[in-house]
Amino acid sequence: MNYKAEPLGTEKYRLGEGPCYDPSTGVLSWVDIMDGKLWQMGPGGKRSFFDLGQPIGAAVPASDPGSFVLCGMDGLYLYDGEKAELLHDLTGSFKPYQRCNDAKADPEGRLWFGSSVNDDHPAEGNLYKLENGKISIMQADTRISNGLAWSLDRKTFFFSDTLKYAIFRYDYDGASGLISGCRELFKTESSMPDGLCIDTEDDLWIAYWDGCRVEHRSGRTGELLDIIEVPAGHVTSCCFGGDDMQTLYITTSGDGLEGEYDGCLFTCRLNVKGVRPDRVKL
Repeated sequence: MNYKAEPLGTEKYRLGEGPCYDPSTGVLSWVDIMDGKLWQMGPGGKRSFFDLGQPIGAAVPASDPGSFVLCGMDGLYLYDGEKAELLHDLTGSFKPYQRCNDAKADPEGRLWFGSSVNDDHPAEGNLYKLENGKISIMQADTRISNGLAWSLDRKTFFFSDTLKYAIFRYDYDGASGLISGCRELFKTESSMPDGLCIDTEDDLWIAYWDGCRVEHRSGRTGELLDIIEVPAGHVTSCCFGGDDMQTLYITTSGDGLEGEYDGCLFTCRLNVKGVRPDRVKL
């Protein structure tokens, strides 16, 4: 089945990423990585932003309502709705040209985040976890760490590495927070998988950086189930939201592109529900 995404307004973002919908408040959040801004939009449609002053790879909701962990270039910051304070310094973990990329909280409230590099450096990075103030490398030698999701039974972890052109499955142990048994769920021929989210049937919805689409894939076999056509060249990520969690919100990048909707937010109504996001427990 083919769906068609519709633009949610005409506002454009240099590199929109990391959408997240909070069912308790009806607020949609996302980041503009290159502009270093956390954006939020309430039920009335009004948009506001917080400027961190450096690239933000992701903004993950934290325990207190309205708070986020901002994943920056030199550190992780806790934003309380008014100001951001350094939570964890990353200068000892990152090279000077690296920055955070996609991030999410796991079901137990640990923060998982990937790293990427500036465009003038070869792609290299790692997938990290923050737990009890300590940073650990969970998957070394990633190219561009991207989408993350956990299955409903909390036994499987999904992960996209964009420049390996693949989505991977791992065994996940919630008690220890460890992953193991990495295997390839599926590999693309040429398109680059970016951010992703998961529905209540444990199937994945995957944005494609160079593909003008979001793909619906089986979380068990990787089989292609549906396609959402998005009228933008670089589709970056997606999340479920709305009162019934059946609206997919989609971010795109407008940097260097001149299409009518490049860089816009999009929505698409679906016949399946999404999973509520987990929060970082601090």
